[in-house]
Amino acid sequence: MTPAQTPTPSPAATAASTPARVPAQAPAPTPTPAQAPAPAGAVSAVRSFFTRLSPSAEPAREAPPVAAPTPVLPDHAVTPTVPAPAPTVAPAPAVSTPIAITPVPPTPVPEPSPAAAKAAKASWLNRLKTGLSRTGQNFTSLFIGVKVDEDLFEELETALIMADTGVDAAVSLLKSLRARVKQERIEDAQQVKVVLREVLAAHLRPLEKTFALDRPYPVVTMLAGVNGAGKTTSIGKLARTFQNQGKKVLLAAGDTFRAAAREQLVEWGARNNVTVIAQDGGDPAAVAFDAVQSGKARGMGVVMIDTAGRLPTQLHLMEEIKKIKRVIGKADPTAPHEVLLVIDGNTGQNALAQIKAFDQAIGLTGLIVTKLDGTAKGGILAAVAAGAQGVRPIPVYWIGVGEGIEDLQPFVADEFAGAVLGL
Repeated sequence: MTPAQTPTPSPAATAASTPARVPAQAPAPTPTPAQAPAPAGAVSAVRSFFTRLSPSAEPAREAPPVAAPTPVLPDHAVTPTVPAPAPTVAPAPAVSTPIAITPVPPTPVPEPSPAAAKAAKASWLNRLKTGLSRTGQNFTSLFIGVKVDEDLFEELETALIMADTGVDAAVSLLKSLRARVKQERIEDAQQVKVVLREVLAAHLRPLEKTFALDRPYPVVTMLAGVNGAGKTTSIGKLARTFQNQGKKVLLAAGDTFRAAAREQLVEWGARNNVTVIAQDGGDPAAVAFDAVQSGKARGMGVVMIDTAGRLPTQLHLMEEIKKIKRVIGKADPTAPHEVLLVIDGNTGQNALAQIKAFDQAIGLTGLIVTKLDGTAKGGILAAVAAGAQGVRPIPVYWIGVGEGIEDLQPFVADEFAGAVLGL
């Protein structure tokens, strides 16, 4: 029989004789005993049955193998084509330009009437006496129902030392008091208290001095002190005081170390309508130089220069404050005209060490004693007047007993002595 005459097998026979097609790339799975292949006829019958139920259904086929996809980098890994940046021009060096607040010219303050001046004075004396009440109470109790004898003098000596007058001042005061009591034959304890006030006032009077403004302008004033003594606040209060006296004031924020010190002084300047010369992180000596030059050019009456707080033991910072003073002298050979130290009245005998160290470094011309309110150590000024621990008796220009702008007033020996003794 020729190939052309080969009989064509029937579909059933073909199905029975030909196994189910599987992809050539994947080997047929090895049947397990529970999955033994069904007879060819049964497979054909089942396939025909499902074909009649769903004509569109096709027998399940294994998916042909798919070639592994080509990896694609994520978007963030694709390196975009960035145009070359345009050439930049280097900025010019920054110029240290002072930051100034344009002031409003000070309004002349009319002279208060005698009644108003008297009321203001009484108000200040009350605040001073209240501020030093703790010191005064220690003395008041000593003169109640006691005899004028040696026991009283010994109690007074102890109270004076406890008030931080120091041993030298206490001995000197008691020597003068004994002489007065003996000479005037005083037998009343309350009268002894009055005499003690006079003796103490006479002892403090060498420290009493008025801050002179009537001199060639501007009066360049440099302020120093340890951190927390109230230096910047005192500058703000003095700015108001000088303005009330008809003087034009310029402030310099030379404290470039303490956080927010510049902002604090700028705030005081805005409150008082006073110009403030400041630089962001600049050299304090440069700030001081600019302030003096600006004060001379603008015809200011007073230039006050704030400096960073420092301890006397910080030798590198003490050298810096010496530099500030030297630079001020370059701007004006006669300046600074005043070098003031602000001391906290609560520091007691430690204030003597501060005064001595700063005086040796920059040559002090005056003191400002702050925070005398609430302390029992108001007698520290007696120690200064006595020259205790080698301290030079430096004048005390102002004393402060509160945070109010009117709570910084000129030092008057008789008023201070009365407040210390509770009189």
